[in-house]
Amino acid sequence: MQDPIPVFDYIIIGAGTAGCLLANRLSADASKRVLLIEAGRKDDYHWIHIPVGYLHCIGNPRTDWLYQTDADAGLNGRSLRYPRGKTLGGCSSINGMIYMRGQARDYDQWAQLTGDSAWRWDNALPHFKLHEDHYKGADALHGARGTAPELMQDKLNPYQKILRHRNAGGEWRIEKQRLRWDVLDAFSEAAQQAGIAATADFNRGDNEGVGYFEVNQKSGWRWNTATAFLRPTCLGRPNFELWTHAQVSRLLIQRQPDGSQRCTGVEAWTGQEHVTALATRDSEHMGEVLLCAGSIGSPQILQLSGIGPAALLQQHGIAVVQDLPGVGANLQDHLQIRSVYKIQPVVGDKRWGLSLNTMANSWWGKARIGLEYALRRTGPMSMAPSQLGAFTRSSPELPYANLEYHVQPLSLEAFGEPLHGFNAFTASVCNLNPTSRGSVRIKSGRFEDAPAIAPNYLSTAEDRQVAAQSLRVTRSIVSQGALAKYQPEEFKPGVQFQTDEELARLAGDIATTIFHPVGTTKMGRDDDPMAVVDSHLRVRGIRGLRVIDAGVMPLITSGNTNSPTLMIAEKAAQWIQGGI
Repeated sequence: MQDPIPVFDYIIIGAGTAGCLLANRLSADASKRVLLIEAGRKDDYHWIHIPVGYLHCIGNPRTDWLYQTDADAGLNGRSLRYPRGKTLGGCSSINGMIYMRGQARDYDQWAQLTGDSAWRWDNALPHFKLHEDHYKGADALHGARGTAPELMQDKLNPYQKILRHRNAGGEWRIEKQRLRWDVLDAFSEAAQQAGIAATADFNRGDNEGVGYFEVNQKSGWRWNTATAFLRPTCLGRPNFELWTHAQVSRLLIQRQPDGSQRCTGVEAWTGQEHVTALATRDSEHMGEVLLCAGSIGSPQILQLSGIGPAALLQQHGIAVVQDLPGVGANLQDHLQIRSVYKIQPVVGDKRWGLSLNTMANSWWGKARIGLEYALRRTGPMSMAPSQLGAFTRSSPELPYANLEYHVQPLSLEAFGEPLHGFNAFTASVCNLNPTSRGSVRIKSGRFEDAPAIAPNYLSTAEDRQVAAQSLRVTRSIVSQGALAKYQPEEFKPGVQFQTDEELARLAGDIATTIFHPVGTTKMGRDDDPMAVVDSHLRVRGIRGLRVIDAGVMPLITSGNTNSPTLMIAEKAAQWIQGGI
């Protein structure tokens, strides 16, 4: 039996990328009580913090929700594993650690779609910089610990006054990777020979170019949002409370005397009982519930609570609280097409000239890799899943880069399977701006049941065309002289496939998610019938409830989505503290 129902000013659902930052920012005001609820466990699993440990976290019920997509026609009937973090830090505890903002035009498009200039690139940049701790230090584009970015200099802003008092900012560490590979250096040179300029910074607003990714690591360890924002700062505050092993089963919605509807709290399952937490004391003390469960979890919770497409809710016996057809719609993701090239060793290459395939195929090789990490925090165990990146255009007629490459000195049949027994590298390419749209829809009224995830990859002619073009761009890069010494041989998809139709079908056979689902609770103008939240992330028709995660993106960013989600949370915290 639960003790007297606890009451908080803010209840945050999901201790992932957005939830951890929000908990830090909102609990900085000692007069507010903050509850953070996480369905998973604490992030005390050692593989979370060792960079290569993502191999042990994805597909592991200790850290992953273990979602699967529906069979997808665009993937020729295949279903994909769909990892989502289920632990403190959420996806930042199991992702690729790549720090990537996207392109300035992404945010300018958001501003147009929402009618709110707050989302323009120039207005988003200060919110990136506020929590950034860049290894190069602070400048016009980057922030660093101990500096005072623009947002901290407004003495009249109550949010900034609270954060300045708490010495906040600069928590999100960004570093160079701690290894290089000769074959990746050669790929970079080949990309330049193919017309892609070298770049030292993908995060200046135009990410076109080729170079090594910067990563969210600190001294060779993964830097997740739980480490950055919860400990020790948040966990030591008396006004902050954390629940783990608590899965929110539904939101509590009450009709107010004025006829409006308000979210007043949540109900969560601890594994033994349902417990309740309230975000509203009385009519004078109205709190907020902040839904940060991600692009899969947030629409599921909304639908289970009666907020979503009316027909879907009625189908599963759920009373309709607010008919919002956009809840669970507009799913977008980056689909990566993995081209694998066999290579031959080159006499005179430096230590990391060979691929990881053969370096890690013996106990001695694995022991050597482990010893290097133990002694120096370098080598393959410090690797992000992808080391080298490139942004370019699928067609020269395009005015901006619409392709992203993740290049790795390894290869395997599928994620989670053993490395190949031959030397190889993988050049994975994704369409940054897919036009295909999918959905997330509950399959029952039970919170325990995972929702149906239907990405609908390659469901438009445009996406199929870009897929075929992207494979040709890959072949163009690999054919350049810089890689000739490795004698690259196309293992996948295979040179026998040449026509657009063949390549698009092959993309369906070999492509997989790059783990960037967004858009399922998108923000938009009042006249957009599919918008779920307004430009300040408030759920339509339900007071006291916001969604703050990657689901609110109306369009997917042109790159990895973790850091844009932090920026969204930073903006939301400022609005909440300011009473907006």
